[in-house]
Amino acid sequence: MDDEEARTRLLDAAEALFYSEGIQAVGMDRIRTESGVPLKRLYKVFPAKEALVTAYLDRRDRRWTASLRDAAAGAADPAEAVGVVFEWLAQWFSEPDFRGCAFLNAYGELGTGPAAVLDVVRRHKTELRELLAEAAGPGRGDLAEQLLILVEGATVVAALNPGPAPAHHAAAMAAALMRAGGGPA
Repeated sequence: MDDEEARTRLLDAAEALFYSEGIQAVGMDRIRTESGVPLKRLYKVFPAKEALVTAYLDRRDRRWTASLRDAAAGAADPAEAVGVVFEWLAQWFSEPDFRGCAFLNAYGELGTGPAAVLDVVRRHKTELRELLAEAAGPGRGDLAEQLLILVEGATVVAALNPGPAPAHHAAAMAAALMRAGGGPA
């Protein structure tokens, strides 16, 4: 097994375990066991748990954001793009292993702890805000901020009560904001 294969196996195990059970609840020995990567190789690839957590969140960010961006890319206009975002969320909230936002979960567990982890969390939220600004259309920054709050709120509600309903409720609010032109009340 080379370092790249070990990295992939370690990240696959880390993602499954950290997302389902929490970062602090899962030790490096458990990651090693689940991945089948020898301990020496694990620490060669990821010298510390912080490096593994950062890599897990970074990989998840790239995949999650790309999937949402791809879904919204084909929309004909901002109203459709925003609707697609919330439909995408409804599907995600309905996945059997849905456990909320991995980035908010990490922040909730680690707080302002490891700087590299916090950087990935902040970058993810910045990218989400930018994606929503693109969906909302040019010059609608205030609307993008409101949409971000709807996305985050729906995600938290769905973490407590999984299923598409929180996304559908947020979508209805987003549509009303789009019709009202967005911006401060």
